[in-house]
Amino acid sequence: MFSHNKRLQYTVRVNETNPGLANLLLEQFGGPQGELAAACRYFTQAIAEDDAGRKDMLFDIATEELSHLEIIGSLVCMLNKGARGKLAEGVDAEGEIYRSLSGSGNDSHLTQLLYGGGAPLTNSAGVPWSAAYVDTIGEPTADLRSNIAAEARAKIVYERLINITEDPGVKDALTFLMTREIAHQKSFEKALYAIDNNFPPGKLPGDPQFTNLYLDLSKGDEVRGPWNKGGEWEYVKEPATLGKGDGVATVKLSSEEEKLNQQLAERTASDPKSDPQTGAELGQGNVKA
Repeated sequence: MFSHNKRLQYTVRVNETNPGLANLLLEQFGGPQGELAAACRYFTQAIAEDDAGRKDMLFDIATEELSHLEIIGSLVCMLNKGARGKLAEGVDAEGEIYRSLSGSGNDSHLTQLLYGGGAPLTNSAGVPWSAAYVDTIGEPTADLRSNIAAEARAKIVYERLINITEDPGVKDALTFLMTREIAHQKSFEKALYAIDNNFPPGKLPGDPQFTNLYLDLSKGDEVRGPWNKGGEWEYVKEPATLGKGDGVATVKLSSEEEKLNQQLAERTASDPKSDPQTGAELGQGNVKA
């Protein structure tokens, strides 16, 4: 059961309206790294989780992400207040209204016209929110790693948003949200490493003859480090076909399938000795030097 507290989780104060900034903040409202995506990601994981501790943690963080969605949405609407009133009431001449909207930067004028200065579930480019952002796969050791990465990405987006505004109230709210991403990342990391057998994800261990191979497939000066160097790794300088076989793909066909495929191959075979004139060559006409 959920209930809504009319007070925000963190007090938001905006010093001046700024539709351009409001539009950029939509990244954290309806974007792939945003708060709605995070809330849905953790909520769906919590519903399917059998471990009582992880289930409680995921529900707690999912619910907090909804409160962060409310904070971001409030910031977007507050930053749009000035332009919203002008557009709705038509107090300026048509040209002046358009200049004030288009002069805000990025695609903020579209947000004003289509959504009236509200907080649409889109990213800053107007792309609608998608459930494809919820990358849950139903295996805790994989999902927790994905959650850690998601919190890291969201933290970086908040850093960038903080760097593009001088409004102290907006900076303060964004800093709070950024900091909570750090806290959530810590919780997910603790939960991941509280699972004794957390790597590799899942149950199957993998084929040991390939688990520790590092294949040098990028030619040129190779930088060696702990990702490809040391007792754990078998470094292969000139990789060849791995495993059994010669690398040639084969398929077993019935006699009827074999006959039809052979017939197809013969009918569509290219003549390596031919040099046919093509439509492209005919279309060139008489080109004079």
